[in-house]
Amino acid sequence: MTSTTAPRDPAAGPAPSRGGVVLGAILLALGILISFAGGAVLTAGILAASADSLRDDDGFFTAPSETFTTDTYALTSPSVGRLTVDRGTVDLPFELATIRLQATDAGSEVFLGIGPQAEVDRFLGNVERTEIRELRYFPFEVEYRDLPGDQPAGAPLEQDFWVASATSGDGAQPLEWSIAPGDWAIVIMNADGSPGVTVDLQAGVRSDLFAPAVTTLLVVGGLLLLVGIPLLVIGAVTLGRGLAQAGSGPAGTSGAEGRAGAPAALPGRYPAEVVGVRDPQLSRWLWLVKWLLVLPHYLILIFLWLAFLVTTVIAGFAILFTGRYPRSLFTFNVGVLRWGWRVGFYAYSALGTDRYPPFTLAKADYPADFDVVYPEQLSRGLVLVKWWLLAIPHYLILGAISAGSTSRWMDGDGWGAVSNAGISLVGALVLVAGFALLFAARYPRGVFDLLVGINRWTLRVITYAALMRDEYPPFRLDQGPFEPAPTDLVPPDDATPAGAAVGNPVADHRQPVG
Repeated sequence: MTSTTAPRDPAAGPAPSRGGVVLGAILLALGILISFAGGAVLTAGILAASADSLRDDDGFFTAPSETFTTDTYALTSPSVGRLTVDRGTVDLPFELATIRLQATDAGSEVFLGIGPQAEVDRFLGNVERTEIRELRYFPFEVEYRDLPGDQPAGAPLEQDFWVASATSGDGAQPLEWSIAPGDWAIVIMNADGSPGVTVDLQAGVRSDLFAPAVTTLLVVGGLLLLVGIPLLVIGAVTLGRGLAQAGSGPAGTSGAEGRAGAPAALPGRYPAEVVGVRDPQLSRWLWLVKWLLVLPHYLILIFLWLAFLVTTVIAGFAILFTGRYPRSLFTFNVGVLRWGWRVGFYAYSALGTDRYPPFTLAKADYPADFDVVYPEQLSRGLVLVKWWLLAIPHYLILGAISAGSTSRWMDGDGWGAVSNAGISLVGALVLVAGFALLFAARYPRGVFDLLVGINRWTLRVITYAALMRDEYPPFRLDQGPFEPAPTDLVPPDDATPAGAAVGNPVADHRQPVG
């Protein structure tokens, strides 16, 4: 197969030291992991802090009132509040947790009690009862198990082993109990011990640990981010410099400071170039297992995309104040997009090659490539609106192409929806290509060209939304393995006759970027 990467330009400068690249990769990995952990901890803290508004005046988080019913003599829980301490009871200087149970509506007077599991078993061991096996609130669902037996020997109020109890009725106080070491059970019965128990029960919980836990989550998450984000950025800058020195810098720069007079892009062509050259021979069956083969790439790309998001935000602030995209971050982000496109081209964005993608951000001898012309100056104002407002039309179109169908219905609570009820256009095209390979050993050229065109459009929009160029992406599906020639897009009299003459390596549409 013909190489898709041109030889390295000697003018690109010395190759980076292996130690520098390794150091950059280590710093980036540490920064990503620490930032990811910090973001997760901080998010948990923010969610917990926002949940504080759900507490009532007494500090309880309260679940909705739900109906529990049985035809037997008692409703019991499995062992709850289990806090077994091997070396005796520990007196804590704070309230670990307090639970509150209140019968809001009942057909008759209902007894609520919490007692030691052993005592409850002795009292109800031979009594016909119902055990609550599983309980879910959102949505509410309860699983019961009926246990055979006789009637109880006495009313629950006559027993003296309850550590907390209450009855329903006008003005009745709820049951409140501070969790203590031991095995405990909750019992719900009619106060007179008769069969047939029905009650609307509301449960709540309160803990003195909640506020300190929220504070700890916020502080620890913030500290982890303060450490992780600088490490991530330093690692990305180090790798970006290494890529530039190795000749994998932005198109039009050869990875160095750029050539004098290099144009932003050729007339009519978007300054982001997507190349995808299909292998002449493809395996019939390999596409069936590529999802497994690319798992290592997907795992790495998850973290690289997190780094891409962080470095894009950093670059956005740099553009806002200086009008320039930091070159090292730019080169790194182009490398992330390049890596992602290679993996997609190999796997289920195009199925264009059976050559396994390299684990590198740099240019490589591979049939899929991506590059962006580095902008010497960017608009400070556009950075605030192009990634969300101006790109919305593209988002809508690409969303319709790339997303599955959505089914909606109207019920008593309003509109509901089930997403991804169907296959997307890209998914359908990939399946057509896959089955064509499996049964006919051929890849329909029109399907391949259309898939590359959709990916080209997507990468152009990502380039724009990621603040890497100010030129608005065209609403155009440029199909085929290479970018269209300038003469295909502008009248011959207005086109630049020879892009190579102005020193731009993306000029010749017959040759891949390199």
